[in-house]
Amino acid sequence: MLKYSKIAGLVVFVFLFAMCNQKSKNDKETILKGAIDITVDETIKPIVDDQVAVFEGTYYDAKITVKPKSEAELINDLLNQKASVVVTTRDLTKEELAKFEKSKIKPRVTPFATDAIAFISNKGNNDTLIALETVIDFMQGKPDARIKGLVFDNPNSSSVRYMKELAKVKDVPAKGVFSFKTNDEVIKFVSENDGMIGVVGVNWLSQPSPNMVDVVKKINVLSVKGLNSNQYYSPTQNDLAEVKYPLARDLFIINCQGYSGLGMGFASFIAGDIGQRIVLKSGLLPVRTPGRKLKIRNQIVKDKE
Repeated sequence: MLKYSKIAGLVVFVFLFAMCNQKSKNDKETILKGAIDITVDETIKPIVDDQVAVFEGTYYDAKITVKPKSEAELINDLLNQKASVVVTTRDLTKEELAKFEKSKIKPRVTPFATDAIAFISNKGNNDTLIALETVIDFMQGKPDARIKGLVFDNPNSSSVRYMKELAKVKDVPAKGVFSFKTNDEVIKFVSENDGMIGVVGVNWLSQPSPNMVDVVKKINVLSVKGLNSNQYYSPTQNDLAEVKYPLARDLFIINCQGYSGLGMGFASFIAGDIGQRIVLKSGLLPVRTPGRKLKIRNQIVKDKE
């Protein structure tokens, strides 16, 4: 009997010790303090960098490290629990949600903006219009004299996945399609090569890094005619808001921490007033348009001279 009591006591001690360690771990991180890694789809890194900079500048005890990866790598890390908070250009699929359910994990998905995929060309190309059908035909292996080549950032990127879904193909053509590692490399290559059509996240054009400002000036952002339209539209906030631009996509922050940690605080910040103003200023379309407070005066007070 004494033997069983000792064993029971040992089990209780180990359980309490583990609980204390878990509590201590979580005590170091709250929704407004602590440190966390966030894996980000590399095609939308600029907007996330802006959000993180303002968040850390507001909450000094918070430290967020942004890790850019391709969409395929990002989703794989999330499913394998190598990443707990990610920012993506798509929601989770039913199959992915089912995997989380088996692991008894309930992801918190927060939409926060509408982004767009942009087609770009060299400044030497005077034609700034392109039909989406033309690009889809090229993706399906049908050559077109107007396109020397399509240039993507990464074979596993969200941009490639998006265009393959539109073209209804499993693989991109072996001929005439080029890929690099980053959106900046795509922009630079297109700026130096006539006839190439680059496929990039529009955020890299609206918010170029200091070393890319002059390079961006050497490319055209093409207006696109959708599959069921006779008009051409650009990836601007106005055309995104009016649901006219055919290559729009929503952005999400997915939190699988399972407790009230920094991931929850950052998601709330992005979806809140300040975060939505940052989205608006970036050139993307916020989920909720930030309100404007007007102060109405009954009379005009002249400044003293």
